Amino acid sequence: MTPRTCSLHFRPHRNWMNDPNGLIRHDGRYHLFFQYNPHGASHGFMSWGHASSPDLIDWEEHPVAIGYTEDDEIFSGSVVFDDANTSGLGTSEGSPLVAIFTLADRAGGRQAQGIASSTDGGMTWIPFGANPVLDRGSDHFRDPKVFRYRGEGGEYWVMVAVEAAERRVVLYRSDDLINWEFLSDYGPRGATEGVWECPDLFPLAVDGNPDDVRWVLLISINPGGIAGGSGTQYVVGRFDGERFIPDDAPAQRAPGAIASRVELAGLDWLDHGRDCYAGVTFSGMPDDERTLIAWMSNWDYAGELAVDEEAPSRGAMTLARRLSLVRRQGRIVLRQQPIAPPTEPVATSIDAPVGPGAQLRSGLPARCRIEVAAEVAPGACLRLDLGGSALVEVDGARGEVRLDRRPGSAQMPAGFASAESVDLSASGLVQLEMWLDHDSIELFADDGTRVITDLIAPRGSSLIVSAEGGDAVLRRLSVETISADARETQQQAVAVTSMSGA
Repeated sequence: MTPRTCSLHFRPHRNWMNDPNGLIRHDGRYHLFFQYNPHGASHGFMSWGHASSPDLIDWEEHPVAIGYTEDDEIFSGSVVFDDANTSGLGTSEGSPLVAIFTLADRAGGRQAQGIASSTDGGMTWIPFGANPVLDRGSDHFRDPKVFRYRGEGGEYWVMVAVEAAERRVVLYRSDDLINWEFLSDYGPRGATEGVWECPDLFPLAVDGNPDDVRWVLLISINPGGIAGGSGTQYVVGRFDGERFIPDDAPAQRAPGAIASRVELAGLDWLDHGRDCYAGVTFSGMPDDERTLIAWMSNWDYAGELAVDEEAPSRGAMTLARRLSLVRRQGRIVLRQQPIAPPTEPVATSIDAPVGPGAQLRSGLPARCRIEVAAEVAPGACLRLDLGGSALVEVDGARGEVRLDRRPGSAQMPAGFASAESVDLSASGLVQLEMWLDHDSIELFADDGTRVITDLIAPRGSSLIVSAEGGDAVLRRLSVETISADARETQQQAVAVTSMSGA
């Protein structure tokens, strides 16, 4: 297959895609496997699609890696490099990559874990002859994330999976990726309205200090996310090789219990938008380069989004995000920094006042970055109109940033209209970084500790900046197009003029 030309977000050329699977960096290349329907643009016949990249930006799509069979669909999972060939699945020429995934029985519904091996860098896979390797006799045991643990108790493989309907994370250990021994479990705690899926567990140094390391547990939930429908909560704690112990344990709950909005807001969320789900991190990378990719959609409407009849497809991935832990207001929180392509300036404004009757306008390329640094009066609301499709608002009275996609929702599926918000941690200068594709926005606030990701309706090519209820000063407002698109953007005379007052 040919490389994708989209500069921001990976999406397959055709058909359906959801959860990222098997993320790994191996032999200098990043591999993204994903839930994929090889037969159409709706969920079904789940297999592992495959793409790879030299830089997490430009992706080349490959043929299906691990396909469904008459007996089983291939649900989510992970890939590790078995350097020491503990599994015995390597050859005299090299050690194997081993994929660990959920075998979903197509007839009876049982879910168990299977493995497959590759000795050609992940391009072809051989299913293990004695699959499944771990079966709990459950219909909801899925989504194994496996990593190599090294601690005082030795070195071994750890599997983090879920009993989805019970809202429990279950941990196992193995010496060979084939025989597994139960370690412990976690939950149900925190958000428990929907099923738990796609867990991940990994260490990060707090503020980059190697003597202060915590572990982060990611748990995706559907429904019951902070913005409605799908979402991902995270918990910071410690892992001793057997048990995960949270620093501040979320409240214990019964499976299916519906938390109040206030209770949900008190939890830690990977993303406060509607369209960041099932995110997991790459193996094969140093801990200080911990990198995540998520599915950019929501189960509330993913199957109803419009498709191109000539090349029908549904599903895209978020930008890759570099993760770290930082202290903010006495708490340890997750920070996300987007990994994105180079950009070139389209329009820049410095120290520009906006208020009632004073606007700024600029062109808005199809794929672009917007940087905002603004001072907003306590009673004012700074507003960025993104081509008539969505609004980004900084509310000085509430001390929050909102992403409102209701303006363009009339042409979208039922349930799409929404407005997401997140509190800003401090007053004063507000700084936002936004990455726009033709159908999505990823907004990073508070130095990446507050994130909102949303799909949006098709938009126009104009940005309008205004303020209501008081004045704001744009200390910096920059619109930048993707460098690879710059020449085409100029040739097509997309609005790339300097900012001007209305």
